[in-house]
Amino acid sequence: MRSAVGAILLAGSVLGAAAQGAKPPVESVTVTAERAREEQIKSFVKARAAPAVRLGKIARWETGICPIAVGLKPEFLKFVVHRVREIAAEVGAPVSKRPSCKPNIDIVFTSAPQALVDNIRSRARVYLGYRDSNREADALAVVNHPIQSWYLTATLDINNEPHIDSRQDFGFTSAAVTGSRLRDGLHSGLNHVIIIADPNELVDHEIGAVSDYVAMLALAEPRSLDICEDLPTILNLLAKDCAGAAAAVQISENDLGYLRGVYHMSNDATLGTQRDEIAYQMRRALDGQ
Repeated sequence: MRSAVGAILLAGSVLGAAAQGAKPPVESVTVTAERAREEQIKSFVKARAAPAVRLGKIARWETGICPIAVGLKPEFLKFVVHRVREIAAEVGAPVSKRPSCKPNIDIVFTSAPQALVDNIRSRARVYLGYRDSNREADALAVVNHPIQSWYLTATLDINNEPHIDSRQDFGFTSAAVTGSRLRDGLHSGLNHVIIIADPNELVDHEIGAVSDYVAMLALAEPRSLDICEDLPTILNLLAKDCAGAAAAVQISENDLGYLRGVYHMSNDATLGTQRDEIAYQMRRALDGQ
């Protein structure tokens, strides 16, 4: 019995001495966490940053936004519009200060979203966005989310001369460029955004969460609305099969960092460079800078 107890005590003293002499692997844990976060940020940017179809660069507002909302009680509509403007100003997006500005962000709450999109497609299809084929255009005109958005983009040259991205626009070939492969002077801009929301599908969500979701769509075109992100984001709120993901009931620091990146990136750089610059802004946001 003594020998057993002695062996246990001896083993304990040896382990204690070893523990005192060994340094905890703090640096290794920190490096691993940094790498994991870096991968999450890269994944977030890649999933969110949809390049404009025609130019292949990320589009953003180059002129002041002027949102308008219809379909709810006036107090709710006022709140939604105010929130879009507020977030735009916070991330550095241009905001029109003219009281009678021409609306370029239409936010429509309707219980018949598909009928509205069908009407837009028959009367003014260009507002649903540029696509290379009729099949792609048909797929684009299908409503399959409680809140959905469509983007009319334009290609701007070094003189900021816009060319609307449409199959009927042939002025793009005469755009002024720099001749550099890294920064050619061409950039994509948002010209008009339509956001349609079905109130019947949003009864379980507060108007604050809906407004922040709308603002995220109004300021930058996402690649998909159904990608479940590891980092908390307002866009996980309505994503399909995303119940276990890091959803947020308001716009998150990740979302704000992403939007700041969009509005601080080099607008005429390559897509890869733009994504890197957005990721940098996200890291700054997460570090509290």
